[in-house]
Amino acid sequence: MGSSSPILATRQMRAVEEAAISSGVETGSSLMERAGRAAAAAIAAHWPEFIRDGREALILCGLGNNGGDGYVIARHLAGQGWPVRVAALGQPGTVEAEGASALWRGQTVGIGSVSMASGRRIGLCIDALFGTGISRPLDPEIAGLLRGIAASGCPIAAVDILSGLCATSGRVLGDIRLPEADLTVTFHRPKLGHFLSDGGTLSGQVVTCDIGLEPWSEAAGDSVLLAGPSQALQKRAGHKYSHGHALIMAGGAGKGGAARLSGRAALRVGAGLVTVAPPPDALSENAARLDAIMLDGLSDAEAMLQRLRDPRINALCLGPGLGLPRAKELVPAALSVGRPVVLDADALTAFADGPDGLFAQLHEGAVLTPHDGEFARLFPDLARKVRDETAKGPAFSRLDAVRLAAARCGATVLLKGPDTVISSPEGRALIAAATGVYAAPWLATAGSGDVLSGLITGLLARGFEPLDAAGTAAWLHAEAARQFGPGLIAEDLPEAIPAVLRTLWN
Repeated sequence: MGSSSPILATRQMRAVEEAAISSGVETGSSLMERAGRAAAAAIAAHWPEFIRDGREALILCGLGNNGGDGYVIARHLAGQGWPVRVAALGQPGTVEAEGASALWRGQTVGIGSVSMASGRRIGLCIDALFGTGISRPLDPEIAGLLRGIAASGCPIAAVDILSGLCATSGRVLGDIRLPEADLTVTFHRPKLGHFLSDGGTLSGQVVTCDIGLEPWSEAAGDSVLLAGPSQALQKRAGHKYSHGHALIMAGGAGKGGAARLSGRAALRVGAGLVTVAPPPDALSENAARLDAIMLDGLSDAEAMLQRLRDPRINALCLGPGLGLPRAKELVPAALSVGRPVVLDADALTAFADGPDGLFAQLHEGAVLTPHDGEFARLFPDLARKVRDETAKGPAFSRLDAVRLAAARCGATVLLKGPDTVISSPEGRALIAAATGVYAAPWLATAGSGDVLSGLITGLLARGFEPLDAAGTAAWLHAEAARQFGPGLIAEDLPEAIPAVLRTLWN
């Protein structure tokens, strides 16, 4: 992947910090000082007018090292001229936090004394209560305080992660309602919880600060990557067959719109040729809507296999608008050929009653692209674990579910959503985040998933590996929606692709 960046689970971040400390080069206190200073700078840069207006920063400090970061932030913001007040849960409970607290010479009050009804105007609330270390539900009184502060119009800046969120899964622990942070300042690397599940909405803008841990990054082990643009998107010289031929199987009369969307997306993303193949009686209606995309009337599995005797057809897409009976017949035949294939929509639902039969036929070149409902039909036990309330962290996540699903079925699985999660059967994973400042809510429109399937198919035809094809397509899909903006419908997405591609090399 091109500009992908690593994202860490809580245990991985701890491993990096422990490696730095055990090296003798760093101490817990030196890392805390650097983190607090960097966070203060990021917060001041985000709200520069607050100093000018004299708006108070209320810093909520917990007992652990997240609270220690809060004391360091307090000291550095006060040094810049901010009015600062610290509200603490109690006496610091770690050596590093105790040292940071001792260096803070300003006002500290008990957190119980904080009230939005006091008439004292709070300009900014900085949440340094629990951070990534929380493993149980947030106390209802603390959650209520945060909600009240947010309801008053006061922005919240979270240190590392909003208190109450599981930093590994992004799920809110327990039956607690949390407010949205406006800004989250984290350190070294973003955390999974900033993008997954509730965390994608509640974290706000995520700013990652460098605190000098790069020499020990390898201690984290293999990381999940944020999907991003790939240099391989730029087409090399050659003729049309140099860039692959994608075959999109289509449904019957009146059902071809989804396949046409997929076909247009595959062509826009750079496949050299694309053929849409409905039954013969639907050729005329598709011909009226397609020009650069070729057509072939394929009535059944035998006709499709005959067409696939052409080795230049090197990627297939089945599912969008296919119809369940046609999907049940065509999918096994398509899988028997062993070429890269995207299975979506009807190609998944057709096997919901017996998914193990489908899994037995899958191969490493297959990509499954379910939304939450389709995922639940294929992997009901995993979907249930993601839905069930959790009172203990690290919680079971969408990432966990997709990794297990990919291993179970032996194919790459892409679970759609604002936090689209993708995994290979071996567990290599990507997150294509359309959350926070990168949100693309206009994708919630009929047909957008068909476009995504076509993008993946086009990249497979161009020679991308399944995981990279899925991740690059998911990023491109969301970026096209972001650039187009409000009013987007599925037909707009393929037409928005060229503008996104131009930005990558201009």
